[in-house]
Amino acid sequence: MREIALDTETTGFDPSTGDRIVEIGCVEMENFVATGRIFHKYINPERDMPEGAFKVHGLSREFLKGHNVIAAEMDGFLDFIGDSKLVIHNAAFDMKFINAELIRLKRPPLSMGQSIDTVALARKMFPGAQASLDALCRRFKIDNTARTKHGALLDAELLAEVYLELRGGRQRGLSLAAEGSDKSFQVAKSVARAPRPHAPSADELENHTAFLGKMKEPIWNR
Repeated sequence: MREIALDTETTGFDPSTGDRIVEIGCVEMENFVATGRIFHKYINPERDMPEGAFKVHGLSREFLKGHNVIAAEMDGFLDFIGDSKLVIHNAAFDMKFINAELIRLKRPPLSMGQSIDTVALARKMFPGAQASLDALCRRFKIDNTARTKHGALLDAELLAEVYLELRGGRQRGLSLAAEGSDKSFQVAKSVARAPRPHAPSADELENHTAFLGKMKEPIWNR
């Protein structure tokens, strides 16, 4: 079962007011485990970088000007994700930006049904607890010390580990390849076997009697 852990960095919170994607990070997972295949691109947003956004991810306008615009990277992104489920922390935010870029390029938007929101999964599993990516890393003892700033690829890698834990951890069942249903594992049916005979044979009884006859003053005769 192929899924993609995905994260984006942006110039702000609202694409309808001109905010754009500046980084996309994707991590491929098979049966909830990262395969090592990634898609990672910095994007020239063709606009300035607000100070608040820069403090979050550290991507300056000068740095991003040396990278491709989204139109040049969209085909590669869409080819990588295909029709796989997109595992996103706060899916509504990232999907809103991705679809805004697709619409700007006059391409069909992605369906929200293609996404899996790990914030919703975490809140369902741990009602009332913090559901941020950092909080979940602490809960599951996932090392996030490299996360001094937000970064799409690093966050997607951490999210892949968090998602594995949200789905049951590394021991989900006897075979991860068999995943795809709600059952974690299947128990093999027991097979009835005929009882083995344990009664001694005639030869064994005769030998046993002869052996006892050789014993002098056995304790059971006292």
